[in-house]
Amino acid sequence: MKKEKRIKKDAKVLNAFIKVYCKKNHLENGVQIFKDGFCKECYELLQYALKRNENCPLDPKPLCKNCKVHCYKPEYRERIKQIMRFSGIYFIKRGRLDWVWHYFF
Repeated sequence: MKKEKRIKKDAKVLNAFIKVYCKKNHLENGVQIFKDGFCKECYELLQYALKRNENCPLDPKPLCKNCKVHCYKPEYRERIKQIMRFSGIYFIKRGRLDWVWHYFF
């Protein structure tokens, strides 16, 4: 049960962070919406990240940035880091500390 709760929480954070990144960097620059408010590239990244999150072999799961066993391919890891950095700053500037809190705890 605890693992399911963590997966749902992580999915919620990933969805929010990738959505704001996509909106500000892709959709506002004329990229077409593919599905659920995401461009195709961001939607595929979200699906990849959710699958990796669900299949994490570690219990308790550490934050991905602190993990010793990286399950993301290097190009996906770099994209997620870029998205988390951008969206974290975006949420802080807009007073949405709750999202940043969820990301770290």
